[in-house]
Amino acid sequence: MMYPFMTLDDATEIVHSETQSDGRVKVYIEKADEKVEFHHAVCYLPKYEWQDVYGFSSEEMMRYQDIVESTAHLIIRFAEEGGV
Repeated sequence: MMYPFMTLDDATEIVHSETQSDGRVKVYIEKADEKVEFHHAVCYLPKYEWQDVYGFSSEEMMRYQDIVESTAHLIIRFAEEGGV
């Protein structure tokens, strides 16, 4: 199950999973573009392992990295508690 975490000022959505059996938490970032496509990226905490990045620029990914790093403690806590 994925839980909503944050909506950014540009309508980018950030959601997260429960803590998985291997101790990781999946963070999923998604944003619609003008063509009604979805740009997306997956980050696994606590190691900040990025996978399946599609459509985001390197500048956007640096922004998302900063956001995930600065809020990881909350995401991990909420994942352990089953969402907000």
